[in-house]
Amino acid sequence: MGASGSGTTTLARALASHWSVPHADADDYFWVPTTPPFRQKRPPAQRVALMEQVFVPREAWVLSGSMSGWGESVIARCDAVVFLTLEPAERMRRLEAREQIRREGQEHDPEAWEEFRTWAASYDDPTFTGRSRSGHEDWLAQIDRPVLRLDSARPVEELVEAVLGWEPTA
Repeated sequence: MGASGSGTTTLARALASHWSVPHADADDYFWVPTTPPFRQKRPPAQRVALMEQVFVPREAWVLSGSMSGWGESVIARCDAVVFLTLEPAERMRRLEAREQIRREGQEHDPEAWEEFRTWAASYDDPTFTGRSRSGHEDWLAQIDRPVLRLDSARPVEELVEAVLGWEPTA
């Protein structure tokens, strides 16, 4: 987990590939598929029910994204949490690059992008009441799971090695 643009999905995909297990991203369950995307939220109970149907019963999987406030029953089945941080300017640069690729040839709403960009930039603001670093820190302090903190400015290969070499303790 981490801020949007911190590389959580990239790291999760790399770990899932290394372990030959499925990767799931919380956004795929949080949002109803729409064109353009990210317009309609799924109700929390439906998100969890879909996760329970698609991947949670499997022996192993890797999950990326934030589920604080709605996915506790799924988090309870996780062995550990990896929390990625990244300097805000680099994170926003990554988001801009990702969105340029994502929007290419697709219907998009510049106003929605600006709203998302403002939301994402607010992550490190301690007074922000949406998904934020301080909210993640509070959530991490309360969960009963080991937490590995990594700076995602490092290459993904190094992040994978850090996770693989980590021996979590509760």
